[in-house]
Amino acid sequence: MTWNVRIGINPLSWMNDDLPSLGGETPLETALKEGKEIGYEGFELGNKFPKDGPGLKAKLDEFGLACVSGWYSGFLAEVKPGQSSADAVAAEIESCKAHMSKLQYNGVKVVVYGECAGTVQGQIDTPVSKRPKFSSEALWHGYAERLNAFGEHLLKTYGIKLAYHHHMGAYVESPADVDKLMALTDSAKVFLLFDTGHAYFGGASDPVELLKKHVKRVVHVHCKDVRTPVIAQARNDGWSFLNGVINGTFTVPGDGSINYAAALKVLREAGYEGWLVVEAEQDPAVAPSYQYAKKGYETLSGLVKSLA
Repeated sequence: MTWNVRIGINPLSWMNDDLPSLGGETPLETALKEGKEIGYEGFELGNKFPKDGPGLKAKLDEFGLACVSGWYSGFLAEVKPGQSSADAVAAEIESCKAHMSKLQYNGVKVVVYGECAGTVQGQIDTPVSKRPKFSSEALWHGYAERLNAFGEHLLKTYGIKLAYHHHMGAYVESPADVDKLMALTDSAKVFLLFDTGHAYFGGASDPVELLKKHVKRVVHVHCKDVRTPVIAQARNDGWSFLNGVINGTFTVPGDGSINYAAALKVLREAGYEGWLVVEAEQDPAVAPSYQYAKKGYETLSGLVKSLA
């Protein structure tokens, strides 16, 4: 019996939105052509993709590719002075219209929700350790309520699930943060994007154990491997997230130390059906795009076949 998952990729293997110096000169079409040639079924979005639904569909159709999903920068963790929680949700609902409509037009079922309020992930001179944290239970609960309301809106309006991306440098980074978020949010309104690389860097010595705890909430998976010696150095020397990327904290599945056979087995046994997305921020001048994208695809496709 086949396992109903699809293998996609993020264009970060070719070009980096946060650090345009990494592959910034590479045309989008190069990534799409090479990704299709390797065997990927679809792409997540990046800054070089068309911004409207029909334009995006036309571009992907040129290469016979699907739209996997797209990152959405949310700002629900912090309520502005004089603003109520309801006001913050209403502002987010207004802000998301163009992005969600574009995804809906392209048949996307999950959105990558990245919390950007207070985040230090894009600040090259700020250590990851300076990330924001909620200082009280009340702030955690308020955040969960806003996420529930926003997630409910996305489902009702666009038929899209909010896949929450735990991320280095943001409010939800560590395994304890993920546990807390999952405990406080509604399982029918807020879902989890599980990122193996961020799980490890965020403190999960074995990402598979964290995955097991929350696999029933997982609706999207980012397959990012890690170079453990580089992450150890990043922690010890107080690197920023982006300096970690430049120096090779992350790589593609099969090139690092994460046990993907075990991770995929957990997903398979839990009945996960969705995308497995190779997403490995690194410098294409050091890690050639085609070679590494191919290695990631071959690693995942081989494991998927063995679990079918």
